Amino acid sequence: QVQLVESGGGLVQAGGSLRLSCAASGSIFSIRAMGWYRQVPGKERELVARIISGGSTEYADSVKGRFTISRDNAKNTVYLQMNSLKPEDTSVYYCKLTTISTSWLNNYWGQGTQVTVSS
Repeated sequence: QVQLVESGGGLVQAGGSLRLSCAASGSIFSIRAMGWYRQVPGKERELVARIISGGSTEYADSVKGRFTISRDNAKNTVYLQMNSLKPEDTSVYYCKLTTISTSWLNNYWGQGTQVTVSS
């Protein structure tokens, strides 16, 4: 069984910083990608940032230049450094793990961590 444990969320003032962490454990054989998504009530869950096995990264336009995703492959952990936070960043942030086995991909989600940015 694969488990994702997220940490680092909380309340911060606009312009401040937070670092989210997501540690994966369990029967993990090969990681294809890890990423962060966010979702507010009534809205579709959206990609914030992800990092692929080869090291390439993708960011939502709204966070480019402010957020940085990184990973520690040995620990199966992904981080999201969030700087210059804005109230619009307020959301529940979810960690996503994608593993690959033969021709199949498996996706796993964390429970979500709340990030609140005050004006």
